Amino acid sequence: MLGTEIKQQFPETIVKENENLSHYTYTKTGGPADVLVFPKTKDEVAAIVAWVNEKQIPLTVLGNSSNVIIKDGGIRGIVMILTEMDHMEVKRHRLIVQSGARLIDASRMALAERLSGLEFACGIPGSVGGAVYMNAGAYDGEVEEVIESVVVITREGKIKTYEKNELEFSYRHSKLQETNEIVLEVVFHLEKGKQETIKARMDDLTALRESKQPLEYPSCGSVFKRPTGYFTGKLIQEAGLQGLIWGGAQVSMKHAGFIVNINSATATDYIELIAHIKEVIMEHYGVPLETEVRIIGEDTVGSV
Repeated sequence: MLGTEIKQQFPETIVKENENLSHYTYTKTGGPADVLVFPKTKDEVAAIVAWVNEKQIPLTVLGNSSNVIIKDGGIRGIVMILTEMDHMEVKRHRLIVQSGARLIDASRMALAERLSGLEFACGIPGSVGGAVYMNAGAYDGEVEEVIESVVVITREGKIKTYEKNELEFSYRHSKLQETNEIVLEVVFHLEKGKQETIKARMDDLTALRESKQPLEYPSCGSVFKRPTGYFTGKLIQEAGLQGLIWGGAQVSMKHAGFIVNINSATATDYIELIAHIKEVIMEHYGVPLETEVRIIGEDTVGSV
């Protein structure tokens, strides 16, 4: 069995077999992974990458799984979840963070160290690695604005460092979406600030988020990218789709840009509802909607 082989090869690594990924995703949906591994160090990641390459086993990498929909068939091969890699340290104006740490926690560390620049991220639940991968942002702030450098490992097992200008950041995009490299560590360059000023800004943004976003339900966050010249939630609302229930999923009554799991939704419910919203918006307004959330995995459970 693949799981047994991995446990023998990596005795220090947490390994789980046939684990349902709905336990890890923010939508509470998703089928089983053949094998889940939770490395704690960069060396472990490098060793696992080398081993899967040698064995020609598929490898999927996840962070905090907050902006992903995993299909009901799950994921074949090995799924590497990086949440055990969450060490953070401060060196003067730099906050150095392992990729599995939550961006929320990085913003709190910055607050504790009187460093300004990550206030916008105080409500973003994704991992730091995922935030770099998709250039996450909120409330007029984006990750690219505070990045100094990023350490990655290529799918061939080579560790390299990117400076900010090499990452080709744009709206919800980085070069890593093309290279598929795995983020190991991020260096944020922040500015010294007054703790009370930083905290006040974070408190304001938290209150704004709680008032406008459906945090009381499982969701994958903002489902669609913002089309140029439009607000996605407003389009969905005006098309009469707000509140629409599809299986166990619903277009949020609080914010139409969110789809919430109100009654044991499946990933298929989410995917079909997303497709329906795209179709209606295109039909009504001629506006193509592009998903911000990543949709990955298999439609049916199989084997490697």
